[in-house]
Amino acid sequence: MITLKEIAKKKNPLESGHGTCRGCTAIPQVVRTILKASDKPVIVANATGCMEVTTTIYPRTSWNVPWIHSTFEAVGALVSGVETAHKALLNKTIKDSSGKEFKVSDCNFVAFAGDGGSYDIGLQALSGMLERGHNCLFVCYDNGAYMNTGVQRSGATPFGAATSTTPDGKIHHGKEEKRKNLTKIAIAHDIPYVAQAAVSHWQDLYEKASKAFKMKGPKFINVLAPCTLGWGFKENLGIEISRLGVETNFWPIFEVENGNYKINYKTAQRKPIEEFLKPQKRFAHLFEENNKHLISVMQKNIDSEWEKLVKNETIKQKNI
Repeated sequence: MITLKEIAKKKNPLESGHGTCRGCTAIPQVVRTILKASDKPVIVANATGCMEVTTTIYPRTSWNVPWIHSTFEAVGALVSGVETAHKALLNKTIKDSSGKEFKVSDCNFVAFAGDGGSYDIGLQALSGMLERGHNCLFVCYDNGAYMNTGVQRSGATPFGAATSTTPDGKIHHGKEEKRKNLTKIAIAHDIPYVAQAAVSHWQDLYEKASKAFKMKGPKFINVLAPCTLGWGFKENLGIEISRLGVETNFWPIFEVENGNYKINYKTAQRKPIEEFLKPQKRFAHLFEENNKHLISVMQKNIDSEWEKLVKNETIKQKNI
């Protein structure tokens, strides 16, 4: 198992000096942990969103790897095209702009997108990439709303959360729909590898990325990445809130390898969902006397989804 010291010694794929918010858990941690897990050179495709606008403010860039920008909706299609072009050129001798000859070497392909570019606007391109079988890794850094454009609700926004388009009011009290389960949608494509991870569990994230890079075909990793701006918590609490997301089963960390489920973290005593909700202003209204029943609804949904996950793991183990 790799240590944090060993990871730190590896070349940094994303330099400091970017424009992310103080306390951002999504971009520096997710990018560095995942890309350092590759044993080959990487090419990154990046959908419009927080990651793109904060790391490539013209005329500067924080990226130390080949990087290409995509529109919000198309990063799955873009990385598919790059991977296909590379496949056609692999091991061929070509010339660069100066006339120097070189051979195209093997490498890994990664698409990064937030939940807007994955759950919603980019879902069709993601689905196409998975269905066609491209040898690419798609990573969603899930911060639960359209943070870059004003904290509007997305398909990833959880039930009960207040956003700029689902505010708490006299009639409505935050988002009234359940969060879309994008990880299940990816699993339904019957691809080699699907995983959920969290920035708080960096070793688990690194190992999942390393495993994904070694597998042929399409891979998908969904990473919980708390947002200090949109979730409304103190800047030093992002990792702790991510950990609480895992320990309350709000965000189980698990993997599905060739159809076999494995839960990577099981707490001996599941914490109540209130512990995850309390530090976040987006859920403050749920603790008002008239809204507390909504917390019970949320807890019931979380417990139900956990039971389904445990059942899937048990069924696969029996089949083996």
